[in-house]
Amino acid sequence: MKRGLFTVKVNEGLAPGTFRMVLAGDTSAITGPGQFVNIALEGKFLRRPISVCDWEEGSLTIIYKVVGKGTDQMSKLPVGTELDILTGLGNGYDLDKSGDKPLLIGGGAGIPPMFALARKLLAQGKTPAVILGFNKAEELFLEEEFKALGMAVTVATADGSLGVKGFVTDAMPQEGYTHIYTCGPEPMLKAIYDKSVTSGQFSFEERMGCGFGACMGCTCKTKYGNKRICREGPVLEKEEIIW
Repeated sequence: MKRGLFTVKVNEGLAPGTFRMVLAGDTSAITGPGQFVNIALEGKFLRRPISVCDWEEGSLTIIYKVVGKGTDQMSKLPVGTELDILTGLGNGYDLDKSGDKPLLIGGGAGIPPMFALARKLLAQGKTPAVILGFNKAEELFLEEEFKALGMAVTVATADGSLGVKGFVTDAMPQEGYTHIYTCGPEPMLKAIYDKSVTSGQFSFEERMGCGFGACMGCTCKTKYGNKRICREGPVLEKEEIIW
């Protein structure tokens, strides 16, 4: 974990209620896809945990949805704003378990961490495919960015307004993938868990206090004992999850 000041370079809308923020700062503590950052906001007691969409030396990209007062405040921050951010939080995805043809599945706010994961897997010579889940077509984001990586992209919308009608599980193949990586709301994760035919890694969303394991507020039970989503997670192995 590392604390540092980041400067807002871009803060733009991608879809209704969804924003992309690009920040300049020290990203050396970010070691892998699936980690998150914790952002301090003026007037707010608790930091806001946001998953890392992508990063490179000196640049951090996050994509966030406006779901409350904190993220609404973030959406109004002008370019040039300095933010106090904790980086390098959480245990991310283990790429060594992917196999040759991993399947990435993201739903809504769980889609952004799939992007950095896809880039890293492609750099290893793997052939990942991705399924993106939305409620309706107007919520779509990142589809073109995934396609630009050269990936097979499938979109599912609950109302059928774009791509496969239904949930991400309706777009899941019966076979042909070697590992599952996923992030999204818990009901989606449970449905993927039930349908998947391989091992996998599931990134959980949880309300957090400190974000680095001190307060124990995000502890959950696993088959191997209690784990803190912010510290031992947010990524858990399929085989250890208790629903």
